[in-house]
Amino acid sequence: MEHALLLFFSYFVEAIIVWQYTANLFVPKHTVKPRLLFLTVLYAIMFVFSLFRLSYLNASLFLGMNMLFFSTQFWLTWSNVLFHTAMLTAIMGISELAAIGGVSRFFPHFVSTQHTGLFFYGVLSKSLYFMAVYILTHLFRQKSEDRESYGRSGFLLILIPVSSVFVMFTFLYIGEMAPFVPPADILVTISAVFLLLMNLLVFGINQYHQKKSREFMEMQLLLQKEADTAEYYAMLLSLNENQSILLHDLKKHLQSIELLNEQGETDQISAYIRSLMDTSDWREASRVCDHAMLNAILGCYQRSCHEKGIHFHVDIRANTLGHLSQNDQTSLFCNLLDNAVEAAGGIPDAFIELTVQKKENSLFTVIVVINSCRSEPAYDKNGLPFSHKQDKSRHGFGVKSIQKVVKQYQGNMRMYYDNDSATFHTVITLKQ
Repeated sequence: MEHALLLFFSYFVEAIIVWQYTANLFVPKHTVKPRLLFLTVLYAIMFVFSLFRLSYLNASLFLGMNMLFFSTQFWLTWSNVLFHTAMLTAIMGISELAAIGGVSRFFPHFVSTQHTGLFFYGVLSKSLYFMAVYILTHLFRQKSEDRESYGRSGFLLILIPVSSVFVMFTFLYIGEMAPFVPPADILVTISAVFLLLMNLLVFGINQYHQKKSREFMEMQLLLQKEADTAEYYAMLLSLNENQSILLHDLKKHLQSIELLNEQGETDQISAYIRSLMDTSDWREASRVCDHAMLNAILGCYQRSCHEKGIHFHVDIRANTLGHLSQNDQTSLFCNLLDNAVEAAGGIPDAFIELTVQKKENSLFTVIVVINSCRSEPAYDKNGLPFSHKQDKSRHGFGVKSIQKVVKQYQGNMRMYYDNDSATFHTVITLKQ
């Protein structure tokens, strides 16, 4: 019974360490729940087979099950899968050999004289395993893009498992010099278990806070980008208005030039004409819809699609988007069209269709975006597509921004892929 309990505790701790290791280093293919369930099943199988006490079988299963977990749950090449699983297996073996070797060399009577000595040895070996894996994780993370936010605080946290191992060796030394009398041996072993679990909890909380901090920072950057984009299109709208004013005043400018011509002021005429020609208000503006701000936005995407060979068709009915603020128009349509342009890029005869109309006998506006797309994307549990970009942990905020606007206007959104026409459809309803 004690042996089975020790094995259960060992595999439980190993599963937590592997979970933290992969969460810190790799990009997952699936969400948290299926990954956690899969890992639990794999380590439960290893626990059952460990009851047969076959060391070679246990080592082989540890290597094979972790390879299966890494290859099916994360975006890794087979060479990386083999490297990381072999590394963890080697560290596991070294930590157990170091624990039993150290105890046998310096504390030969501890395991034999203490009732819970074997369990204490198991806690010590897992503490060494955790410390080595965390140091390895820190070294790998230094090479990643997150090294600035992770480096210093992560390095200081290494002191926690180091201190814990030192405390355990202190317990061993005391137990060697003066054997613990029951129930002191049980209390010391329980303290060591809590010390190890506290290490795992601290690093788990630290990992969670780092993740939330990154998400908050990226969301702040996204909001700043949307604010800058809205300001840009507001400036563009102002330029279009200035152009309209300039065209309206053109007759007056011609009258002034005529007066200068009658007076023979050729130099002043030349300067007057140059000042008119140099103004940015002459820039050509296209009119796509009746909404001034949205017209400026769509005009830019129309020119971008023309440069990339994408047919861009817009049909926006009057009095359909007046209830959206300029910031919300920018967030919604810029993110929708950014995704559409990215998906349609490089496809022969690619097109993007944007239609906005009011649903009959209701207070809802329907926005439909249909764009060319090479293949069907993968979807998450909410039915939203995953990012195709390589670093998936740093993308996907465009869809979240669209969701934020949809939720704000009490609407809903559906995204799906049509295999027959090779097109991606986004259908959004917003309450007026």
